[in-house]
Amino acid sequence: MLTLQRRQLVGHDILLARHGNHISAMRVDRSAGRVIALLDDGSVDSAPNLISPDLRLPDTVQSVLRDDWKFLAAVSGTVAAVSGAMIAAAFGLAGMSSDPVLAQLMTTYAAY
Repeated sequence: MLTLQRRQLVGHDILLARHGNHISAMRVDRSAGRVIALLDDGSVDSAPNLISPDLRLPDTVQSVLRDDWKFLAAVSGTVAAVSGAMIAAAFGLAGMSSDPVLAQLMTTYAAY
């Protein structure tokens, strides 16, 4: 079952445990998979974001879109094509009708 949730950055917790209130700023280096902290005394410390490299993280909206973009694009294109064909067929049938009442019936919606 797919559950989408925000990924927790373990590096933040590690750095807070090491340095506590002596951290001035933190940033995430996604390419290296680390969190980097600038300390009050001007030094820099970093910690890994993963407890284990083999750990399977929960899926997020961004990870699903990044992994499945081709499938989602194909489904969206198919739905758009079928919807366009149905709309074109409805207008075509309405235009072929010689009875104006039937054309009006096919192109207007009842107000409920």
